[in-house]
Amino acid sequence: MKKPIDALVKVGDLPLGLCGAPGSTVAFKTGDWRSVRPVLDKEKCIYCGFCYYYCPDGVYQDMAPEKYYKADLDYCKGCGICAHECPKKAITMTLEEV
Repeated sequence: MKKPIDALVKVGDLPLGLCGAPGSTVAFKTGDWRSVRPVLDKEKCIYCGFCYYYCPDGVYQDMAPEKYYKADLDYCKGCGICAHECPKKAITMTLEEV
């Protein structure tokens, strides 16, 4: 009988470059499977940029003319780190509409 650890794929057996060429990840829209999304209350936002700095997926790239960052929901996975780190609680995670 194999031990569970023996059944795992070894790192050296994985193909390299699963995403292809540098910058090609924009072709893979990862926001389709999230269950919650960030919603910004513009009245509470103080334009600190914490959402931009803490987002692990870099979905806060574009700054609106009003100086707050907009989330690119094509790539947001709904982790909620932006809402957790927002000092004014201007971001809330809302159930995704189906």
